[in-house]
Amino acid sequence: MLRSRSLVVVPSLARPSSLFSFFFIKFPLVPSCNTRRPPLCYHTSPRLFPKPLPSNECFPCLSVNKMHLSTLTAAATQPIHGSSASLPADTTLSTRARKKARRESPEGVLRHKLDICSKNGDVAEALRLYEEARGNGVPLSQHHYNVLLYLCSSSDGVLGLEKGFEIFRQMVTENIVPNEATFTSAARLAAAREDPEMALDLVQQMKGFGIAPRLRSYGPALFGFCEKGMADRAYAVDADMVASGVVAEEAELSAILKVSVDARRADKVYEIMHRLRATVRQVSETTAGIVEGWFKCEEAAKVGEEAWDVSKVKEGIVRGGGGWHGQGWLGSGDWRLTRTRMDETGVCGSCGAKLVCIDIEPKETQNFASSLTNLACKREVRADFVRFQDWLQQHGPFEAVVDGANVGLINQHSFSFFQLNTIVKQLRQMSPSNRLPLIILHKNRVTGGPAQHPGNKILLETWKKSGALYATPPGSNDDWYWLYAAVSCKCLLVTNDEMRDHLFQLLGTSFFPRWKEKHQVRLSFSHRGAALHMPPPYSIVIQESEKGSWHVPTTTGDDLETPRQWLCATRAKDASSSSHL
Repeated sequence: MLRSRSLVVVPSLARPSSLFSFFFIKFPLVPSCNTRRPPLCYHTSPRLFPKPLPSNECFPCLSVNKMHLSTLTAAATQPIHGSSASLPADTTLSTRARKKARRESPEGVLRHKLDICSKNGDVAEALRLYEEARGNGVPLSQHHYNVLLYLCSSSDGVLGLEKGFEIFRQMVTENIVPNEATFTSAARLAAAREDPEMALDLVQQMKGFGIAPRLRSYGPALFGFCEKGMADRAYAVDADMVASGVVAEEAELSAILKVSVDARRADKVYEIMHRLRATVRQVSETTAGIVEGWFKCEEAAKVGEEAWDVSKVKEGIVRGGGGWHGQGWLGSGDWRLTRTRMDETGVCGSCGAKLVCIDIEPKETQNFASSLTNLACKREVRADFVRFQDWLQQHGPFEAVVDGANVGLINQHSFSFFQLNTIVKQLRQMSPSNRLPLIILHKNRVTGGPAQHPGNKILLETWKKSGALYATPPGSNDDWYWLYAAVSCKCLLVTNDEMRDHLFQLLGTSFFPRWKEKHQVRLSFSHRGAALHMPPPYSIVIQESEKGSWHVPTTTGDDLETPRQWLCATRAKDASSSSHL
């Protein structure tokens, strides 16, 4: 059985962390406002920085721990000479006046100009501003340094790269406490110099500072090792990500898959295929090309059990909920690989296998509804959302929920109640109980604009009396309302909203895509009228059959306007046997 955590443990680093291995010095926790804090002495990499001179003020060299970090942080948050923050507070100034003074201070002006450079990707101008600020004695904050490091790490030029290391050294010298963005930019600088080991060192140092690494923090090291073909080091980074609770996305998994294919590591290819199945579901063309490369190589033809335990495979399928077994490569011999499509029932157009519909546990839906409620109450007026929940409890459950704004605006320049009502009537006709669906509309849609038309007023009143219309309050985001209603009622959701914006990203990539696939009804309009596209009777996810074949859905096609492309991989002898049946 494949285990998501059966990964390589990160070995001890071959060399000590260098960029932020500090000596400790004695300095007051509350430095004077008119004196600059003494810089920290630090060890530096022989590749990047010169070896520092010994300091009589230093204790023996120690790694930064939490106690040291608290001292460093306390000192670094004190006012700096020349900073507008160091000016004595004037209680006679209004908040607006103080904000204006900060904006117009040398540091504030520099921040504004650097932010513009960041927006425009102007590395040269940012470096010019940096030199000018240093020449004029303008102290730089963490934000200033982070913008500069970001620009240098994003630059393709040698100048930006070299200046980035220089700026990084200066930041350390100035005793500016780093944050996650600092380390990530430094890691990108290391990766640009083709030094993924240094990039990984920086992630370890980040954790030493008590800073939780993010996915982007690991990217420079992971992609660097993958590009160099260093598979074992890439696996070590991946293992560290898992241990840190960082979930790899398609780009990272695709890179690990490629280095595994190139290294002919069949076990790792199998593992990553299943991780793609669990987290990505449908793959991009880039990843599809890597998958194709594996099934075409000689190693893929060599690996696989010829006499497998059928009962264990079936047991694995039941335990996993269907669509995969996790028992390893099955069969032997060359693979037959084709690009194909599924018919409306989920039968493969190449091998004739029928894909399965993977179940969702009721407990998962219940947990998702609870997390959805928590998120909504944090972002909406809690009393408004609780009122909606009470209303839904009284009037529900419904067989379908309609995202009224989306449906009324499809292919329209202005909101169309006629179009919305057309869909509502179709859904009622499909209902076994002849019940109206729940229509969610913002209050503005119900009271203003087209809603004032006499015919539309009658329609809205009819829906209200039937308990089929809910108007979300002013200032609310109706997305939370229609999504919660569909999840809690365990019913269909009618919308063409692909649910990809920030709000839906908060819901994660584990359960939500599976739920959406099983519940979303999409619409298309033609001269023949409106068409409802019901959820497919099979799961659009990587599937592994009990005979060892694979079906991989791609993001090419959406099954609405154009059929989705799938990769079908079966053993050649199995495919030929099927063709003779």
